[in-house]
Amino acid sequence: MKRFHVHVNVEQLDTSIKFYTTLFGAGPSVVKPDYAKWMLDDPRVNFAISQRGRKAGVDHLGLQAEDDAELASIGERLIAADAVALAEKATTCCYARSDKFWAEDPQGVRWESFFSHGEATTYTTAEGASESKAAPCCGPNARSAQPCC
Repeated sequence: MKRFHVHVNVEQLDTSIKFYTTLFGAGPSVVKPDYAKWMLDDPRVNFAISQRGRKAGVDHLGLQAEDDAELASIGERLIAADAVALAEKATTCCYARSDKFWAEDPQGVRWESFFSHGEATTYTTAEGASESKAAPCCGPNARSAQPCC
């Protein structure tokens, strides 16, 4: 079963953690100096926030797959819609190692479909010398094929 994903850029991480903890009635499952994530079952959502110097607001939406086959199915649908802006294998992003398909809807809203294989010690591949040399995290910028981070 897929999980809906929302990633919001924030200006003040601590203040935002307090707000979302109160809103969700639960604390984050992951907290880093620039990032926090809630894995909620009611509603079933992977909700993440980050303070990384980007414009505050919704960064992207997404679908988190539970296995490789589920991600492949999502990827096939995105390819059929001619919507894939970037496909990534074994990338590091948001303190996780994942395979991903990045797409944009007709309005330019970025969508990240992904399956995570485990945790990472850095926010992106570029920050960790011991990480693989995969493309930087965060997919393409809206309306471009260039990585955003």
